[in-house]
Amino acid sequence: MSAVTLPSGVLAMADRGEAWAAWVARLPALVGELLEEWELRPDGGTAHGHCSLVLPVVSAGEHAVLKLGFPDDESAHEHLALQHWHGEGTVRLLRADPHRRALLLERAGPDDLITVDDVEACEVVASAYARLHLAPLARLRSLSRLCARWEERLRAVPRGAPVPHRMVEQAASLARQLAADPDTDARLLHGDLHYAQVLRADREPWLVIDPKPLNGDPHFEPAPMLWNRWDEVVASGDVRGTVRRRFHTIVDTAWLDEERARDWAVLRVVLNAVWELDERAPDRGWITANVAVAKAVQE
Repeated sequence: MSAVTLPSGVLAMADRGEAWAAWVARLPALVGELLEEWELRPDGGTAHGHCSLVLPVVSAGEHAVLKLGFPDDESAHEHLALQHWHGEGTVRLLRADPHRRALLLERAGPDDLITVDDVEACEVVASAYARLHLAPLARLRSLSRLCARWEERLRAVPRGAPVPHRMVEQAASLARQLAADPDTDARLLHGDLHYAQVLRADREPWLVIDPKPLNGDPHFEPAPMLWNRWDEVVASGDVRGTVRRRFHTIVDTAWLDEERARDWAVLRVVLNAVWELDERAPDRGWITANVAVAKAVQE
């Protein structure tokens, strides 16, 4: 049965390539199948993330959401992480079909940390780390292996690329060092925790959603809090000061090692800039923003 009209943002995902187009085309039928099999009733309009469709539903009288994700490597084991956390600081996993990348989740929101002052939001996220960073799980991606791949990509950047070459060399060196560090795979990580991934809730004040789980280093986590809500950073008139306030708020609240958190932040933002070079029409503003973060945390 046809159970959903796809929002324009999801339809636009089909332009990302053949695999995306096939996934988008399959979504309406897949939603219908799951609503019937799991005895769900739609309970509101659809929403979406960067690579998922979300439909509010009622399941056995309980408000929930049905999430269907694009089958990429980052989200392959989302259900395992959520299951392991048991709703401690995160939305509860109610049911999962990993082969169809389908999750039935506790409903939270719609307000997220974008509605909160950025420094206060940094405190909320940093306070969540201890509950999320549990012992590593089998089957998850490892950060050390990713670092080894990232070093190769960084070494291949030509000297004339529009990213400061000294930063590219620095990031490649960091990737090499961190790939060999035994602490790099020491804990379970969310992998992409930022303002939009924390929703206001009733069971707890805030609940984390949408992990891209991997086994890694907790110091890897803060970087997305620095580059998200970038318009606010620019509007502050003090890019360096605003970035550094966010960074030090997270480091201090979570009792992280400042130098190690700085190294991961530099590596991650330089990678952002380098990956942008692979786009057909690279966004120079995005490259500039990531270079600015790398400078700010090191000055």
